Amino acid sequence: MSAKKLQSIRGIHDGLPAEVARWRRVEAAAHKVFSTYAFSEVRLPILEPTELFVRSVGEDTDIVSKEMYAFADQGGDHICLRPEGTAGSVRAWLQGGLTRAGAQRWFYMGPMFRRERPQKGRLRQFQQIGVEMFAANGPVEDVEILVMAHAFLSELAIPDLKIELNSLGCRVCRPSYREKLVKYLAERTEHLCETCVERLQKNPMRVLDCKLASCQAELVNAPEMVAHLCDACDSHFTGVQKGLDALKIPYRVNARIVRGLDYYNRTAFEIVSDKLGAQGTVLAGGRYDGLVEALGGPATAAIGFAAGVERLAMLLETLEMAEPDVAVVALGDAVQGYALTQANALRKEGLSVVHCGGGGAKRQFKMADRERARYVVVIGDDEMHSGTVMLKNMATSEQQQLTASEVTKLILTV
Repeated sequence: MSAKKLQSIRGIHDGLPAEVARWRRVEAAAHKVFSTYAFSEVRLPILEPTELFVRSVGEDTDIVSKEMYAFADQGGDHICLRPEGTAGSVRAWLQGGLTRAGAQRWFYMGPMFRRERPQKGRLRQFQQIGVEMFAANGPVEDVEILVMAHAFLSELAIPDLKIELNSLGCRVCRPSYREKLVKYLAERTEHLCETCVERLQKNPMRVLDCKLASCQAELVNAPEMVAHLCDACDSHFTGVQKGLDALKIPYRVNARIVRGLDYYNRTAFEIVSDKLGAQGTVLAGGRYDGLVEALGGPATAAIGFAAGVERLAMLLETLEMAEPDVAVVALGDAVQGYALTQANALRKEGLSVVHCGGGGAKRQFKMADRERARYVVVIGDDEMHSGTVMLKNMATSEQQQLTASEVTKLILTV
């Protein structure tokens, strides 16, 4: 009986070279743009205490109750694979004793894990870029975060993106709004989907985010949070919009943008694309002034956003795979040591070099063609004795006998 063919776990994909090249382009754009806003990279654990997400995301949420990979380890500790990055960032900020360190601007990259139904651009292990800012007290910080998110996506040259903006109010104004919303929805429960009926009891604002057309039809005249803001929230939201207007960053107010947890407040936003189908959000964020307090820290204003790397990569133009500058062809066993030293000399000068392994010349030249190297360095007895190499331009077939330093100078100036 033949052995069972091993496959990756459903919804967990390999990152092969062509895909990783696109991920690295996204990551490079993040490093470049975020650094100009004085954000620093942090590296957080993939494993976290399960309680962290029970307390922050909520035991009744789909993420914790249905999607999280949680288990007891050999020592009996309840741990999980992180499903998102914000709660771990808050834990690290508190554990690091940074509550009195002033504004902290962080970003991070890495895998997150949720046992969702796999679909295009949504995986069970997915790469995410996240941004968190602690001690972000006013609308100016919200504007900075929004502008940075916009600059990040602009750096990737992703077309036709739209910023959608909302205010979720605060502890002062949201309770009375929720009463009005619940009253409105309670009169329409027979027309709402089962999920929305459940949400009506636990978190009625989530009903506004339902994607079903039947539910959206019932929400046409639903009360909107932006029309029920207290003076402080209204002033904050106006300040955010004025900042975006001053910087000529286009946006639209979308009263249907909500967050599922009570610690989110005031500014919430999404950047969407119509090139990803119905689930078109490529970046989302918001202000979460209540989360630090919910996790045992002092009341702290904070804001952040996250973006799925795979979804962003789907929007990038096709990337050509990187091709080596030079392929080294060694003609005979006697020159192998010299060929290896020449390959290393070229690498130390910053060139990308592949050694074709020796053996028959025909096989080595086929390998150089397959690698699509721009140049081939041919090394035989004559080259070894003269301390040179024979450089062949694969595009023109022109050949020159040069030293390694001359090869480097020629290639880097082309």
